[in-house]
Amino acid sequence: MHIDLTNIKIETERLILRAFNKDDLADLYAYASVPGVGEAAGWPHHKSIEESEIILKSFIEKGNVFAIFHKEEKKAIGSLGLHNSWADEKEEYCGKKIKSIGYVLSKDFWGRGLMTEAVSAVIDFGFNALCLDAFTCGHFVENSRSRRVIENAGLNS
Repeated sequence: MHIDLTNIKIETERLILRAFNKDDLADLYAYASVPGVGEAAGWPHHKSIEESEIILKSFIEKGNVFAIFHKEEKKAIGSLGLHNSWADEKEEYCGKKIKSIGYVLSKDFWGRGLMTEAVSAVIDFGFNALCLDAFTCGHFVENSRSRRVIENAGLNS
């Protein structure tokens, strides 16, 4: 099941979740090039603006990743995507509408509750607007920040 988020905008107290656009390139590179940011999510940090441009084009074409736009700072500070889930391959979940949540946030904004705010808003949107049946989300054992986001957003049950 493909979900197109291109024309969706979700607003929270401090954030706007919206589709990425070409003007987000500098912001994407700014957070994705910092060592440790991508690695915490399972991908190597970006080594060049050209690498970020390729990823940005992919986000725009696939339409399944939100830019996390900080209202006060007026810039994209991360991404949150709705991807295919491991549960899609399990017979017991056949016929269920399930998406996996993946996210990354600029290191400068860690520890402020922003990702929990974003994930909670997307969960609400997914259940109420998209009529999803479930979400999956995971983290690396050593990524305690991501574990706390998952717990605080209620995805640990």
